[in-house]
Amino acid sequence: MTYQSINPYDGKLLQSFDDLTEESLETKIATAAACFESWRQTTFAQRAAIAAKAAAIMRARADEFARPVTLEMGKRIAEARGEVALSADIIDYYAQNAERFLAPERLHPSSGEAEIESTPLGVLFGVQPWNFPYYQLARFAAPNLMAGNVVMVKHAGNVPQCAIAFEELWLEAGAPKGAYTNLLISHDQVNRVIDDPRIKGVALTGSVEAGKSVAARAGQNLKKSTMELGGSDAFIVLDDADLEKTVEWAVWAKMNNTGQCCVAGKRYIVVEELADRFLDKFRTALAKLEPGDPMDEATTLGPLSTEGALVNLLDQVDRAVGDGATVVMGGKRIDRPGSFMQPTILADIAPDSAAFREEFFGPVALFFRVKDEDEAVALANDSAFGLGGSVFTGDVARGKRVASRIDTGMMFVNHPTWTTPDLPFGGVKDSGYGRELSNMGIQEFVNKKLVRVEAIDAPA
Repeated sequence: MTYQSINPYDGKLLQSFDDLTEESLETKIATAAACFESWRQTTFAQRAAIAAKAAAIMRARADEFARPVTLEMGKRIAEARGEVALSADIIDYYAQNAERFLAPERLHPSSGEAEIESTPLGVLFGVQPWNFPYYQLARFAAPNLMAGNVVMVKHAGNVPQCAIAFEELWLEAGAPKGAYTNLLISHDQVNRVIDDPRIKGVALTGSVEAGKSVAARAGQNLKKSTMELGGSDAFIVLDDADLEKTVEWAVWAKMNNTGQCCVAGKRYIVVEELADRFLDKFRTALAKLEPGDPMDEATTLGPLSTEGALVNLLDQVDRAVGDGATVVMGGKRIDRPGSFMQPTILADIAPDSAAFREEFFGPVALFFRVKDEDEAVALANDSAFGLGGSVFTGDVARGKRVASRIDTGMMFVNHPTWTTPDLPFGGVKDSGYGRELSNMGIQEFVNKKLVRVEAIDAPA
């Protein structure tokens, strides 16, 4: 059975769900395709009214939406509420700005008139991960629904209750059946959906391997795709950084969502002048985190999302140590029920070690010393990933110069990489292509159509 809610805090099975049959899947695709033909004719105001209601429902029932996030993948309840609020903000953002973002663009040809229209493509298919069960859906669904597309989503197998709740949200808000469709389908059925000629675009957030597979399938079908894949974000600390505040952000960057974030701080690159003091303060701060029930407001360290995620991460740490890495702290499972891991710092990671190249998706920080700014930049760029990163310095102009030298889709100065509705999100290299959120996110799956008007007797 592909879809199971298992509480990672205690390992208890909460609920199971059957995969869709082929017949049911066909019915849902047909319904979405029919819905598109009417949905594309609605006005921005009509779509915005539905989106605004969806956002209002999420805010009004924040605890109701947050609870399954915590129960299904272990996110601490306060963070789950924060995700609900962020998702509502994204939906509202596009309700308020989509018409302006997609307004016809007037061109100025040498004669006659011309403009670019932004028209919807049709039925879109999204494959979404478990780590932010609503946020990932909101940033895919909101801009595309507001653009006049309809969306179908295969969510991760461990968050089916969140997936179902988000579909029900849109129906309750007044969206017609087929505008937003949750698909409880197997991995094998994913290819069937991508291949279907009624599907006009594909978006995935997930691993590099998943991205390669889905992007290749979309390419075979000549369908537009966007890929938001893994990351190994550098957290650069220069010699003039405010050490106390930087360490506070270092902990947040690493431990938000128990480190299960594409743009979490993963490689901590610190100039030699501050390295010892930073490491000491960072280790001390991480050691204060206390594991417990993520439904308890007092808990500061939640479990990993699944037992499998924990086992994989522990294996990564063991292999890193086998290749010569030093365990500064942690590195082990916490001796208690649930999928808990000690906050971990690894150092002395050699460039020829697999750990140097891998993404550690959880509470594991990789620590590197560098002699100066140039060495920090070189190390940050020595990665197949290129999602986000951050640099901490007392000189903002210096921070911006360093940021411009890093080969990523996003760089933050004096703040960890993060997301808001009005900032574009996405990467380069093995971190994928395309952008979500902001004005850029709504432009990915629309037809930029030229409409040209010329005098009938104009020369060819």
